Amino acid sequence: MNKQLVFVYNADSGMFNTLTDIAHKVFSPQTYECNLCAISHSYLNERSEWKDFIQDLDAECEFLHRDEFLKKYNSEIEQFPAIFELIDNELKLKLSAEDINSCKSMDDLEKAITAFV
Repeated sequence: MNKQLVFVYNADSGMFNTLTDIAHKVFSPQTYECNLCAISHSYLNERSEWKDFIQDLDAECEFLHRDEFLKKYNSEIEQFPAIFELIDNELKLKLSAEDINSCKSMDDLEKAITAFV
């Protein structure tokens, strides 16, 4: 059975939040709070390199905003972004906010993920 991964962005869902995030990335990228999004997305879209990487992973991937994740999984995790493995309906933290925020490029993030997939 394939691994199941849950990617959680350090942003909330909804149109207003999305527009605010885009503006933040454009006008103040150095203070943008979601490195997972900053690396994997351009201002408007998912980067093609990221899409290809996710498609090639031997894992089922779920992508959630912080508010969606907290509602669905009722988790006590408070720092995002984060990447979890879902094993028998239990979440196991694989990359913490600190781990993801230390990535400086797509290559760094991909290497961190493939280390456990």
